[in-house]
Amino acid sequence: MQLSLIDNTDPLLNAERRANELRIQIEQHNHLYYQLDSPEVSDAEYDTLFRELLELEQKFPELASPESPTQRVGIASTGRFKSINHRLPMLSLDNAFNGEEIRVKLDERVRKQLALKEDSSISYMCEPKMDGLAVELIYENGTLIVASTRGDGITGEDVTQNIRTMKGVPLRLTGEAIPTLLEVRGEVYLSLEAFQKINRDREENGESLFVNPRNAAAGSLRQLDSRITAKRPLSMYCYAPGMVTGAQFESQHDFLNSVSGWGLPINPLARIVDSVEGAISYYDEMRNLRETLPYEIDGTVVKVNSFQLQNELGEKSRSPVWAIACKFPPRQAETQLENILLSVGRTGVITPVAQLKPVEISGVTVSRATLHNWDELAAKDIRAGDIVVVERAGDVIPAVVRVLIERRDGSEQAVPPPQICPECGAAVVRIADEVALRCMGISCPPQIRESLKHFASRGAMDIEGLGEKVVEQLISLGLVHNIADLYCLTKDDFMRFERMGDKLSSNLLAALENSKKCDLARFIYALGIRHVGERTAKALAQAFGSLYNLKIATMEELTSIRDIGVTVAQSIFNFFTTPDNCAVISRLQELGVHPAAVAKTVGGRMSGKSFVFTGTLTRLSRDHARKLVEEQGGNVVGSVSRKTDYVVAGDEAGSKLNKAVELGLAVLDEEEFLQLLEAH
Repeated sequence: MQLSLIDNTDPLLNAERRANELRIQIEQHNHLYYQLDSPEVSDAEYDTLFRELLELEQKFPELASPESPTQRVGIASTGRFKSINHRLPMLSLDNAFNGEEIRVKLDERVRKQLALKEDSSISYMCEPKMDGLAVELIYENGTLIVASTRGDGITGEDVTQNIRTMKGVPLRLTGEAIPTLLEVRGEVYLSLEAFQKINRDREENGESLFVNPRNAAAGSLRQLDSRITAKRPLSMYCYAPGMVTGAQFESQHDFLNSVSGWGLPINPLARIVDSVEGAISYYDEMRNLRETLPYEIDGTVVKVNSFQLQNELGEKSRSPVWAIACKFPPRQAETQLENILLSVGRTGVITPVAQLKPVEISGVTVSRATLHNWDELAAKDIRAGDIVVVERAGDVIPAVVRVLIERRDGSEQAVPPPQICPECGAAVVRIADEVALRCMGISCPPQIRESLKHFASRGAMDIEGLGEKVVEQLISLGLVHNIADLYCLTKDDFMRFERMGDKLSSNLLAALENSKKCDLARFIYALGIRHVGERTAKALAQAFGSLYNLKIATMEELTSIRDIGVTVAQSIFNFFTTPDNCAVISRLQELGVHPAAVAKTVGGRMSGKSFVFTGTLTRLSRDHARKLVEEQGGNVVGSVSRKTDYVVAGDEAGSKLNKAVELGLAVLDEEEFLQLLEAH
């Protein structure tokens, strides 16, 4: 926001005050963008601030400072990664904002500095400006040895291990005449499809969503755990050389062809033009093509093609004279947020959605936008009735960027988080360590499709023939509203299906009847309780023995089970304390679904005793020790509590041993444990 100037009589003093304000704002936005991967303003807003500061420093040269953001690129390393010094600075580019500015800011400047005549032609290389994260790869004798982020242009962060997980980046170059040293710069990005999938997965897991593909790419590449990066399908396009030994390139075109021949990815849309008119036409072409591309671009980059001319033209303090980034107009618009609606997803996540006064953005009429979650809603202080800025990026769902608080008139209303599901009326909960609110109802209409498919799956109730197509028809015909309805289906119901014969309907009914005789672990897994997979379901069945015991289990009892922490226990507890879920389970039992209780060893030496193992055992494996306990009727749990009878401490025992001592529990070493088993 531009602040009013205090002194209207001294232009230099006013300019100095405003320049200081801008520098503070820009540095803060740099910190959010480069270091935290969490920008608060759009690129267009940032560019406006930066441009204003640049114009002030040009108008009043005495205000120029080496510490000004206009003289730097990004900011320094966070310290989480090892620092890497670039042999040659990774510079930023001056910006243009329309085709005509390419002519004025680049072509005329280049011609003037080279003293070219008006009829002299200049060849330019034009490339899409990828919206990602700049990196440098260093190959020695064709082998990738270091990869780093741009950082402040002088020093970046070592992300070598993460770059190695990217399938599109060769670990070793191939082809002929490979240089002994090749530093190549490029942009790491996420496709729109990959971005949307990551955000869907994060939403289902109750995690905060990435703001945009660039934010997601940066967050993915700058992971301390490279296994997380490996799960994110990052891509890269190379665009410029750093230091090179053992090869020479005459031009940008020559460089791109060479690195492509060695196996490095380049953007196929890169193109040489023979005049500034061609560069302007290319900008217009990419602007029209933008919405159809599978990745985000926010402009074009235009470079003098000849490396000899680039060297003659040289560089300014933060950018080369021979190149410019021409940005597209922002895909934003102002409109009124008329209401905040509640959307229930297929996994029960309840998302606030902005109902907007229809507005056109990039040729598309937008009437709804995502608000992500209630934490973000509160952080941005978004209210029904607000005037908001909405942004649309490619095929990504439109999002509310910010509220124009200065436009409020007092009629706006905050919308609190829901307490009950708007679709089914079941309780809404927020599980520990998640940002999402979830409906816990097993019969919630938006969730029923996934609920039925999971219930019938092979690892669950294993109802043969009840696949996705059958489930779709059951729902479309209104025959089932929850999993219990499956056991009320008749042959006449199935005969209403398309392509359903007598034999197939009989087989489906027989499969449903057979599934009534199931073991407890399968039934628990089939209920689709969040965080409860097949392994956890087996642990629950073993620990509680019957469905009734599980239904009345306390949080303390749940967390005492091996590998069940607070988050999983809370999810199980919430599920069985939701009345609708209990009603569905009771109806299943009334319809003949009776999961078999787990037979537990009775009267064994360790009957009724609970054990916790911690540290490393030397004579037994952990699994063998657990088996010995269970064979004698005992129970092995994962957490220490007052109900624990014995804690067996091996080498390098940790916090569980400390807690056992604190609670005054019986602590055994491995030898004492074996003696205990033999003595009983």
